[in-house]
Amino acid sequence: MRISVELTMTPLQDDFEPAIIHFIKKLRASNLKVLENPLSTQVYGDYDEVMKLLTVEIKEAFELIEKGLLYMKIVKSDRHDYEPHF
Repeated sequence: MRISVELTMTPLQDDFEPAIIHFIKKLRASNLKVLENPLSTQVYGDYDEVMKLLTVEIKEAFELIEKGLLYMKIVKSDRHDYEPHF
């Protein structure tokens, strides 16, 4: 089953950029499709592969910050090639 996941990491502390950059670089190093924009990062691929990666990398990201939030949306389909038609 293919999924699309949108992640928004929000450390609740000063000097938050290094933790976010580290998290994104770890996602990029996977064999999954990863796209970024200024507000979120999207990961696309097989459900088991994506969730295995996210389990490890979210835990590591949380260990690198004192306090924070991670918003995650999961869509049951691979939407990496979505283009608006309007």
